[in-house]
This record gives sequence, structure tokens and C-alpha cells, in this order.
Amino acid sequence: MAASETVLVTGAGGFIGSHLVEALVREGRRVRAFVRYNGRGDAGQLRFLPAEARAEVEVVFGDLRDANAVQDAARGVDVVYHLGALIGIPYSYVHPRETVDTNVTGTLNVLLAARERGVRRVVHTSTSEVYGTARTVPITEEHPLQGQSPYSASKIGADMLVESFHRSFGVPVVTLRPFNTYGPRQSMRAVIPTIAVQALRSDVVRLGSLSPTRDLNFVTDTVDGFLRAGRVPGVEGRLMNLARDEETTIGALAQTIVAMVGRPVRIETDASRRRPEASEVQRLRGDSSLARELLGWKPAVSLDEGLRQTVAWVRENLDAYAGDGYQV
Repeated sequence: MAASETVLVTGAGGFIGSHLVEALVREGRRVRAFVRYNGRGDAGQLRFLPAEARAEVEVVFGDLRDANAVQDAARGVDVVYHLGALIGIPYSYVHPRETVDTNVTGTLNVLLAARERGVRRVVHTSTSEVYGTARTVPITEEHPLQGQSPYSASKIGADMLVESFHRSFGVPVVTLRPFNTYGPRQSMRAVIPTIAVQALRSDVVRLGSLSPTRDLNFVTDTVDGFLRAGRVPGVEGRLMNLARDEETTIGALAQTIVAMVGRPVRIETDASRRRPEASEVQRLRGDSSLARELLGWKPAVSLDEGLRQTVAWVRENLDAYAGDGYQV
């Protein structure tokens, strides 16, 4: 990808999106950041970018469900990184229609805009949630898809749309399926900042369940996968997992984080913090062989180092986690 190219990042105000925007700016790209409009004019996690990087970003407010807004945002763009989505699993139980409208219709609007504008590549974001609880491990891209929540079903639908636009219209798409990404700027919707915030503020860490396993990527490693997917030639139409190919229980994560916090903290289970019934993915362990082969990608940050960086960031930004919030 030439340094002079213009890129569009949907979901740019989110956790991974903000890190991707920052990395693209560092590479010298012209970055257009599509952020969901709100009355506060809040650009989400982009507020944490260094001032010099933030000044280089063109922020466009809109809604993925608005086809005209997406068409306008894609004008003059060479590569689209499509990360925009409603990602709250419990929220998808309460508002499944909004989740589907945003994640499926929003993706359709991105694909239509990319086709109309003749973009060079679309990098589409899937999720390991589409696999559900592992039937076989490690989980390859051939693992059956299981809609264990309205959210995961919406992402399965979006993935199928992306595949169809490549097969039907030749839209140059690459789909990445990140496993659990963590790191600085992540909200308490995710388990690692939830543990860290509680351990720093309280004598008790309360979690829904300690036995499920997760395959965890530090955010800079996930972003590296996106950067490679946007520039490596000859991977159009491919779908690839991004995973460490290792699994860790939630209980072990909690113990490690509590030790890093360095104060006596109890770990307890709390039924009120469990995911909706039948939505819990009990086991995730990925196989990223395809991304390693096709993109030359591999994780560079160890779990211990990533957790240390994350805990340090949460400690320095604890005031940002107001109540149970820090939602974007």
C-alpha cells in the first residue's frame, strides 16, 4: 500500500479501531475515521491518541445504517477497514433488531460503497464468537459457525454478505477473524479491564464464571494483522483467524492480574455477571496457521507482557472507568 493512499476506518472510535487509526497515521496514511454520531460530538477512544496523531485524522460522524453517509465517507478512498459494529452480547439480547441493522445492513452499505467507489480492498472484521463453543480444537476457519447469541448471528450474516460480494461482484475483500483482543483503551464490556478495574478499586473481583477459556491477542498484534491484510497482495477473498493459538481460563487471567496489581484481592463468582443463558462460549483456542502463511503474521507480545501493559494503562486512567461505564 502506497503511503499516499487514503484509508477509511469504520468503527474508528472503538478500542481496536482507535489503535488501527493511530498505526495508520504513523505509517503516513491519510486516514478518514468514521465514528457513530452522538449528541456530545464524542469521537470515542480517538481521544486517547497523541495530539499530533489526532490532528492528522479526518473524523466523519455518521451511522453505518445510513447508506448515503457510508457512500460519502468512501469517496476517494483506496482501502476500507471495516470494524464498525454493535458488539455488546447482552445488548444484542435486548435489542436484536438494532444489532442486525448495524452489523448486517451496515456491512451491506460498506460493500455497496466499496463496489460503487472502486476501492482497492476492503478488510472486513469478523469475530471468534461466530464459532461458538469449540466443537474441535484448535479452531480453524473450517470450524462450523454457531449463532449462540443475536450478536454472533449478526456477524455470521455479515461474513456471508462479504463472501457473496466477492463471489458475485468481485469486490476485493479480506476477512479477519480476531480472537479475544485486549489492551489499553478497552472498555469494561471486556473481561480483562473488568478484572483490572475491580482489583485496583476493591478487595474483591467478582466474575460470572472462571472456567471458560479464551485465546488472547494484544491489541498491537491484532492491528498488525489488519495492516498486513490491507497491503499483502493476492489474498482477496480469503478469511483468516488471528489468534495466539493458546487458551487461558478466566480464573487464571484473574489470578495473574491480581498478582500484577500487587494487593490482596479475593476472586469470587457472581451469577449477576454471567452472560445470558446459552450465550457463553466455554472454550476458545484458535488456529492462525493461515494468517501466518498468507500474511506473514505472528503475535509478538506475550500474554504476561500484554497484561502488564494493560494493567499499567488502567491504573494510570482509572478515572476514565466511571462506575460500570467506560462504554463507547
